[in-house]
This record gives sequence, C-alpha cells and structure tokens, in this order.
Amino acid sequence: MQFRLSSRITRHPICRVLGLAVALGAIACDAGAAEGTVAVAANFTSTAQKLADTFERRSGHKLVIATGSTGQLYAQIRQGAPFDALLAADQLRPARLFAEKQAAAKPFTYATGQLALWSPDPGRISSDGAAFLASDKVGRIALANPKLAPYGLAARESLEAMGLWDGYRDRIVMGQNIAQAFQITASGGVSAGFVALSQLQDAPAGLKGSHWVVPAELHTPIRQDAVLLLRGKGNPAAKAFLAFLTEAEACTAIRAAGYAPAESCP
Repeated sequence: MQFRLSSRITRHPICRVLGLAVALGAIACDAGAAEGTVAVAANFTSTAQKLADTFERRSGHKLVIATGSTGQLYAQIRQGAPFDALLAADQLRPARLFAEKQAAAKPFTYATGQLALWSPDPGRISSDGAAFLASDKVGRIALANPKLAPYGLAARESLEAMGLWDGYRDRIVMGQNIAQAFQITASGGVSAGFVALSQLQDAPAGLKGSHWVVPAELHTPIRQDAVLLLRGKGNPAAKAFLAFLTEAEACTAIRAAGYAPAESCP
C-alpha cells in the first residue's frame, strides 16, 4: 500500500547559509539532526506547518508532514504507514493506538478546539450568541454530523444545554464534517453555522463576518491528542517536536490559531 506524504524538508538556517569555508560546521549540524514524519489531522494542518517551521529553525531537525482525517491516518498507521508521531483531532484514536501497543508513550492533549457560532454577515451575530439563537430571527443553521465529528457533537450538546435542540431539530442543515459545515454557512444557505474557531482565524477577510465563541461549559471539551508511535521511539526529531508543542512559543502559536493549548503550557 502506498501512503501520500506532504514533504516539507527544510534545513536549519545556520546550516543553510554555511558555505564551503565552514563545511565542517555544516557537517556538525547535520550530524545532530534527524528527520521525523508526523501525521496531522486535517483541521490542524496549517497550524502544524507553522509550528514545524519554527521547530526546524530552532532545532535543526527536519519534519515531513502527512495530513488526512484522523480516521484515515489511524487506519494507515495500523496498515504500516511510516509515521513517527500522530497529531489527532480527537482522543479516541491515540488511546486506541496506545492500547493496541502501537504507541511508544501515552497520548497527551496538545490542543483543545473551540466551537463558534458564525455568520458571514458582519452584523448578524452579537456578543450574546445565546440570545441570538433563542430569538425568532434565526432560520436554518448548519452543523457537522454529531455522530461523526467532535465539533458537531459539541454543537448539539450546546443546543441541548441551552434548551434549544428540539426547536432546531427540523432546521438543521448537516455537514459530514466541520469543513462542510463551514462551506454550507459560507454559501449563505443558512443564517448561521457552528464551526471551529480556528477556521475563522484562517478565513479570508471577506468571510470574517460575525461570530460568538460558544462557552466551553456547554459541551464536552474538544480535546486533540498527540502520541509518539512505535516507529518514532528512537527518532529524536519526532520526540523533540512533541515536546516542543508544550513550550511557550508553540503554545502561543496554538492559542493564536484558535485553540486552547496544552494545560501544561506557561
């Protein structure tokens, strides 16, 4: 079976600028560097790429990023894909890999997603999203399938917590995943949709619109876990990258991308 990787090999800048006169120095850089392959859930891809850039500059290690849905990546790992680490969109698959003895260490939460109610119309959603949802101004709304997507489940739990689920049951336009929920809302087919806050951070200026961050206490936390796989047990690049995810610089970047970083973050 073939696995598609998104290769992004980058050398440490110090090593890059060294010429022949300092060739021995470059060799020294390479001697301590390693290359790791990290499988990353699709929702975290752009953030992971930014983190990898910073990590490579600091460490001299190199990373290859492979992306896909968490379910796809999990299946590929079980079929022997050459991944050293996994950054999943949930806690379930990393826990399964650890239980199946395909992980070298226990998983840990590197980011927690934040749910947002969003409309491309800048004047549609006020700071009190709960009042907006309870009003008679709302028609159909979009959300991801709660049976398949953690953000969809969080949206349903939030509506239930506000006592609004039954009122919306027949007015929901369902996407199979959070990307589809975003597309449905962006197309204007519904008045608002439940999406990931990280999607809004990356949205074009014309789609920023208005949004309300759904209070975390209304739904089960959308925790995303990372795990070092057996193949990465002896890989310094993979191990160092996972450790980097809880360092201050990475935590700041994860927070800026619309996620809550690891609890151990400064």
